[in-house]
Amino acid sequence: MDIIENNASEEVLDINEQIAVRMQKLAELKASGQDPFAEIRFDRDAEAKEILADFPKFEGKMVSIAGRVMSKRIMGKASFCHIYDGSASIQLYFRIDALGEENYGEFKKLDIGDIIGLSGEVFLTHKGEISVKVSSYILLAKALRPLPEKFHGLTNPDLRYRQRYVDLIVNPEVKDAFIKRSQILLSIREYLNEKGYIEVETPILNTILGGANARPFITHHNTLDIDMYLRIAPELYLKRLIVGGFSKVYEIGRLFRNEGMDTKHNPEFTTIELYEAYTDYNDMMDITEGMFKYCARKIQGTEKITYQGVEINLSSPWERITMVDCVKKHTGLDFNSENLEDIISKARKMGVDLPKDASWGKALYETFDQLVEEKLVQPTFVIDYPVEISPLAKKRKDDPRLVERFEVFITAREMGNAFSELNDPVDQRERFMDQVKEREKGDEEAQMMDEDYVTALEYGLPPTGGLGIGIDRMVMLLTDSPSIRDVLLFPTMKPISK
Repeated sequence: MDIIENNASEEVLDINEQIAVRMQKLAELKASGQDPFAEIRFDRDAEAKEILADFPKFEGKMVSIAGRVMSKRIMGKASFCHIYDGSASIQLYFRIDALGEENYGEFKKLDIGDIIGLSGEVFLTHKGEISVKVSSYILLAKALRPLPEKFHGLTNPDLRYRQRYVDLIVNPEVKDAFIKRSQILLSIREYLNEKGYIEVETPILNTILGGANARPFITHHNTLDIDMYLRIAPELYLKRLIVGGFSKVYEIGRLFRNEGMDTKHNPEFTTIELYEAYTDYNDMMDITEGMFKYCARKIQGTEKITYQGVEINLSSPWERITMVDCVKKHTGLDFNSENLEDIISKARKMGVDLPKDASWGKALYETFDQLVEEKLVQPTFVIDYPVEISPLAKKRKDDPRLVERFEVFITAREMGNAFSELNDPVDQRERFMDQVKEREKGDEEAQMMDEDYVTALEYGLPPTGGLGIGIDRMVMLLTDSPSIRDVLLFPTMKPISK
């Protein structure tokens, strides 16, 4: 949005000088009894967007609107400006004979960024632009800082993320992704509620780290005098609810992982996790596929979308392939027919970084993670993961090296993770103990022993399917956003050194 002003006095001043000039204007206003922050409210009866969309309805009628001054053109006894009210930008027409000399003079002193309320008549200018002929106005808030450089807006990505409020002012199109984010969340709830799921809430402060393998954030509870963890997953609480008799539950909420940051990762992020009794990971694949298609139709109007110039087809059926077959398809390595020593040697020659004591499952997963994931652009369910990296999933009956788990990939990104949930308390205890041993060896991402969760399983967890989907990545996909920071209003940023 261009910012235009005939009075170019600010253009030759640096930022501190501009602020000083605006502060002086504020002092003068207050000294004259015109405090621009004194108004409690302003009653509006229209928005710019609806006026522009239905001019015949508003033509010749008086309206009361309010917004931020984004441009000014002073032309003697008549002037124009544009305000942006959050819905759209609309032109205002000011005349000295309508406002009076004093009020018109005060208008000329307004700065770009000031917020005003006004009443006036809707009309069409000679150039055909829908406008409002102002009969009265009031300054509702004085902008003490100038908006970014005229005509260029706020383009520095780092500054845009740090000062999202400025980004939204000067780049209003940015708001579209966040409106769609809200619509996506609504669509997910519609999709699951129609299937009989119940939305619940579980604790964010946890005394035991569990539900995923991730490094946590640690805080301290003063009253209890104990360290607590910001949750890395709600899984174990949600499955307790299945034990307790809920048959279909889901939770949308924030998770916190003290890990790396890049275009796909932010330390706090939003997921949905859902669990359904008497189902398995095959049912979760159907749920996942259906949810993405439902949201795509709601947001984009089609199941065929474009992401960063690549067409992504969300229509059924999505490919379903085992991890072993997926690795063989994309690398030629066959983990089912070659001995462990040979397969590890070949994987290392291909560039896979493996520990000296890598097990079959660890070697399989690392080969997939390092060589194959980046090739999965179209929707793909990679199923049957090694048991070593899946402590909460049920083993396959035909191959105890593997569990009934899948991850779904789109645009070479993991979008979701699901299990046929482990419900054997004895097996679960043993796997927790394996995780404890890994923690003792120094693995900060390994899970802890959760005795209460094992106790819950001892009361009986029915066969259950569980699923987690990253909301931020789904929003990236459906809004064609290249970075997770583009779909988070306030992404985590390192403070600027003073």
